[in-house]
Amino acid sequence: MILKAIVAFGEGSPAGSGDGRIADDTMATMVDGSRRSPESLLRDRLGDGQQPATLHDVARESGVSIATASRALNGSSRNVRESNVARVLAAAAKLDYEPHLSAQAIARGSTKTAALVVNDINDPYFSSIAAGIIEAAEVAGLIVTMAVSDRSPQRELDIVRRLRGHRPQVIIIAGSRIDGADSRDPLIAELEAYQSAGGRVVLVSQPDLPFSTVTIDNVGGARQLARALVGLGYQRFGVIRAVEEFRTSRERLSGFTSGLRRARIRIDDRYSVVTEFTRRGGYDAARELVARGLDGVDVVFAVNDVMATGAMTAFRDAGLVPGRDIAIAGFDDIGPTVDVTPSLTSVAVPLDKVGLSAMRLALSDDDRPGLVRISTKVVLRESTPPR
Repeated sequence: MILKAIVAFGEGSPAGSGDGRIADDTMATMVDGSRRSPESLLRDRLGDGQQPATLHDVARESGVSIATASRALNGSSRNVRESNVARVLAAAAKLDYEPHLSAQAIARGSTKTAALVVNDINDPYFSSIAAGIIEAAEVAGLIVTMAVSDRSPQRELDIVRRLRGHRPQVIIIAGSRIDGADSRDPLIAELEAYQSAGGRVVLVSQPDLPFSTVTIDNVGGARQLARALVGLGYQRFGVIRAVEEFRTSRERLSGFTSGLRRARIRIDDRYSVVTEFTRRGGYDAARELVARGLDGVDVVFAVNDVMATGAMTAFRDAGLVPGRDIAIAGFDDIGPTVDVTPSLTSVAVPLDKVGLSAMRLALSDDDRPGLVRISTKVVLRESTPPR
């Protein structure tokens, strides 16, 4: 139902009287010349306490998912079976559903953008993932915009809230989940509201939230690395890692220690240093290891490559030669691992494939949350020569 009215409010007049009645100068003049109060207009629109139909109602009535209902109503480029379109349109007519214009703008992809939220743009890990996302987005005719959360769950939430106002067709969030963050439930609510309006959500992270996810085998890759290093003759290990709540770090540490346990090797707590998940963090942790006294430690595992390269610099500053006096290994196999001296042993993650998979998942016709698992492999280089 479309109400045609010219609403005339008396200048400087109150919206209503103190006893709850509508003041005379807030009456609406209808096209037929009659006068109606806003309360009367609202009752005509909603009925006696009845709320307007929502996209959820239409989806439930027609027996399809919310995303399918949205695409059927807004003429999205993603195909919907004719039988589903007919059922959705019939349900919308039955319920007197009126689409929300901003929601339609999202679903139709009128902005032709995909939003990418990353933890740290200075880390080549994220720029490599972004390259894969951009490649797939260009094929789909989308422009990728990027925002940086600085590994802050609250900032990540704030970014998503702002992005909803920009109406991107896709939101991809790349980065480790952080346990215990107060923003978890509000983030889910924001993303579900965006998705209900026709947007698509994909995470590059642990499969922790109820959305499509591309996840990396952190545990398996680190376990393989531990076994490979033991196979090279290493027996005394140090570790540079992030805080326990940082899921990526915890998974990699768990896989690495489980691989060592099979060889009956454990890491002395003195040689397990907690630091920031950055190159500077790796540098500071390596300096701390030197200060504690390496005492026979022959290899250090850093849970990502940027931490490992920072550690290599710190060891050099302390007068040690990486690859000769102390071996070191990382994880991710980012581009610079082959450019440093010595070249860095790492666990290779096909980061461009991660990005491509994320965008393809976002543009998929399948409405159900998908899960893509990315396998890893160990790459041995000069930083861990045989003992």
